[in-house]
Amino acid sequence: MTSALLTDRYELTMIDAALRDGRALRPSVFELFARRLPAGRRFGVVAGTGRFLELLEEFHFGPNELAWLKAERVVSDDTLDWLEGFRFTGDIRGYAEGELYFPGSPLLVVEGSFAEAVLLETLALSVFNYDSAVASAAARMVSAAGGRPLSEMGSRRTGERSAVAAARAAYIAGFTATSNLQAGREWGIPTMGTAAHAFTLLFDSEEEAFRAQVDAMGPGTTLLVDTYDIPRGVETAVRVAGTALGAVRIDSGDLGVVVREVRTQLDALGATGTRITVTNDLDEHAIAALSSAPVNSYGVGTAVVTGSGSPAAGMVYKLVAHVDASGDWLAVGKKSAGKATVGGRKQPIRALIDGVAVAEDIYVEDPPMDAAAGRPLLVGLVRGGFVEPVFTGAAGVAEARARHAAAIAELPPQALSLSRGEPAIPTRYL
Repeated sequence: MTSALLTDRYELTMIDAALRDGRALRPSVFELFARRLPAGRRFGVVAGTGRFLELLEEFHFGPNELAWLKAERVVSDDTLDWLEGFRFTGDIRGYAEGELYFPGSPLLVVEGSFAEAVLLETLALSVFNYDSAVASAAARMVSAAGGRPLSEMGSRRTGERSAVAAARAAYIAGFTATSNLQAGREWGIPTMGTAAHAFTLLFDSEEEAFRAQVDAMGPGTTLLVDTYDIPRGVETAVRVAGTALGAVRIDSGDLGVVVREVRTQLDALGATGTRITVTNDLDEHAIAALSSAPVNSYGVGTAVVTGSGSPAAGMVYKLVAHVDASGDWLAVGKKSAGKATVGGRKQPIRALIDGVAVAEDIYVEDPPMDAAAGRPLLVGLVRGGFVEPVFTGAAGVAEARARHAAAIAELPPQALSLSRGEPAIPTRYL
């Protein structure tokens, strides 16, 4: 299995030309960052690091890939020979997964030869742009939920592999479960789910459907009560499962009104411990609108897997330094209007006052000693081509989830507002 062709053609043609010219092996530094946050957002969430590192370990060109490239005449035979022996041998530092980011934050710093570092551009961007968009949207939903659990259930609203990535990113940002079984298997995420409307419609009556589900799953299950008439569905659910019924799910109607009516009805029937979960095209604003309603949990689909209006995080991958012909390091950057970049190696530090984040300080080259009062943000991810395993697998996801909770706790209170605004803390180049 290889991830090497999950890339754009121009990555290889650049290498082809640079090998011919003799500059391909010059030591270089690339950075992955976002010039700005999606409109109105206060912060972003880093997600995708573990996925990227696992894909990096699979990044090699086998006989089939090389044969296809040769048949398509993508690059020269000399470059094919170089690709045949390719393994990334450089170093990668970055923000640990689950961390927060702001405009200009160097989320990934890739150091190696120009050829091996530029070759990772598309792979890195495709992972981080999607995963971070989902995690950033999910974090807003978690904030809006005010401690009530959320489940990710958007598999049918995105690509089959994107669904797994989305479930992973949402869990890192604070969701508690996913409906996607592959995400549970790959990343250790708790899975959930009981029945859809099709199950109720299979039976001659709603009562028969509920009895079948309770017989199979026990009275602690969640019964979907809005296939026909919600009050009648609630009454039937309690009659079938008893007052020990675990939960009812509502997937339609004016949720703010319906939830209160259902809570009143459940209590009157003696099912005071029965929870209410709601779905129905929720996003962070709909969740916030239900903050005073007696909702116990939420299920979110389309909005979370599409980044709630921002399906890509807008990240870029740019060369910021390389060794010149004389052997000295040269800082480089674009100068074009609206797309200018700051050249040079960087050291980002989260400036804190009394444990509260106040700025994203990005030092070009090394920070001064008095910057140690802040929190350094770059950690080693790959050393000499070898991936640090602590960031991969299900264990890496669990660590990222805990790290995200700690990073959120550092934010000033206004950062959690859903209203449009500037980034929660400024980015300062020093």
